[in-house]
Amino acid sequence: MSDFWKNYDSKSTFDGYISKEKKLRSHAKIIAGILEKYGKKKLQEIEKNCQSTISARGINFRVYAANNRAEEKKWPLDIIPRIIPKSQWLKVAKGLAQRVKALNLFIDDVYNSKKIFKDKVIPKELIFNSPLYLKECEGFSPKHKAWSNISGIDLIKNIDGDFLVLEDNLRVPSGVSYMLENRMVMRDIFPELFTRYKVSSVHQYANKLYNCMTECIPKKTTNPHMVLLTPGIYNSAYFEHSFLAEQMGIALVEGKDLFVENDHVYMKTVKGPLKVDCIYRRIDDNFMDPKVFFKGSLLGVPGVFKCWRKGNVGIINALGTGVADDKAVYSYVNKMIIYYLGEQPIIDQVETLLCGDKKNRDHVIDNISKYVVKPSNASGGYGIMIGPKASKFEKEEMIKNIKKNPRNYIAQPLEILSTVPTITPDNIEPRHLDLRPFILTGKSTYVTTGGLTRVALKKGSTIVNSSQGGGSKDTLIVDSRN
Repeated sequence: MSDFWKNYDSKSTFDGYISKEKKLRSHAKIIAGILEKYGKKKLQEIEKNCQSTISARGINFRVYAANNRAEEKKWPLDIIPRIIPKSQWLKVAKGLAQRVKALNLFIDDVYNSKKIFKDKVIPKELIFNSPLYLKECEGFSPKHKAWSNISGIDLIKNIDGDFLVLEDNLRVPSGVSYMLENRMVMRDIFPELFTRYKVSSVHQYANKLYNCMTECIPKKTTNPHMVLLTPGIYNSAYFEHSFLAEQMGIALVEGKDLFVENDHVYMKTVKGPLKVDCIYRRIDDNFMDPKVFFKGSLLGVPGVFKCWRKGNVGIINALGTGVADDKAVYSYVNKMIIYYLGEQPIIDQVETLLCGDKKNRDHVIDNISKYVVKPSNASGGYGIMIGPKASKFEKEEMIKNIKKNPRNYIAQPLEILSTVPTITPDNIEPRHLDLRPFILTGKSTYVTTGGLTRVALKKGSTIVNSSQGGGSKDTLIVDSRN
């Protein structure tokens, strides 16, 4: 092996490029040769070009500090891609489609027949005590019984190189625009990758999303009008909202741009009202309709919930979907797959202990140093305590929180996330990462070829969220015959 990798330490994790025996994995040989040919100095230049391209394209995200001040940041993209053989990805894609199918059947069951509770597969208290359960959705099914139309399922690779599901994101998952922009930037600054590898495309996503929206229009129409509903320019994911609306060729609207009349939704235009057939909403359930949920909401549309229940407008993702986007519910998904589909899970998930169970709670508290403890309903990496790295004070505070509200916490063993080479200011070093593929569900199902790889840029860190200093990589699904 080249001296390029001499100081690269891949012994403590499963590395996507180099085995513990210091041998290049077969799918990484081409990219390793390219990296070695360029050398570290040239790669640093490409990295600078990458940052310039990101600035020129205006790819950014917003982070809110503790004082609630917003800070605009450039999207962090590392130029060394993640490589996954297509033969391996085909199994993962089947597993993701299977998982999302079961989750959608579960949500529909929860709000209708409640059979899974009668058969004692999942304790009903777990669901009915969840802040994400919406009683207002009872007795309703969206078209095709598709509740989570856009799902972002977080995957990790464990120490053995096996993919595991870490988390289900079923409400308003974000990140797909960065997956698409990463590919555009990489094609510009690192074209050799795409001439040497046969890389699966990701650019059909916007068309697939548009088709998914049309499939979810409740009533047939020859000339559908669809909109993307955003909270506005101050939202952390506003770049994505505007990007996706532009890619699909649909209107980007705020709540004030829509109104309800005779149980139909209309958009205000210079030519007068325009009937809306489907809404891709990027605001939370509680803010969607001040007549039904949070009365003070200025983000939503008064009366839209009634329109949706009457089948006069489609809303994706459906309201109430969050009932399955709960880390406590996550622990039962394998059982859901067996129960609803009569199949064994294709992709396994991380062992999870519910602190709402006294036996589990006592065990977690007694062994707090060994576990990663997470709030059941938080996102963005907030509120997580990584036991093996936490201070005495942090562990004591977490124990207090668990005792105060046990239902709100789950614990998982610290999985050693896999690594991939990443550029640092001085060198190329392994950094931990995860992967968020996106699954679209309407009449049909579509799984992205790859997804958004998020990488922890700080040495030793396993927190990959961009809001907490994480970065990203392009994810190349490559033909294994390269």
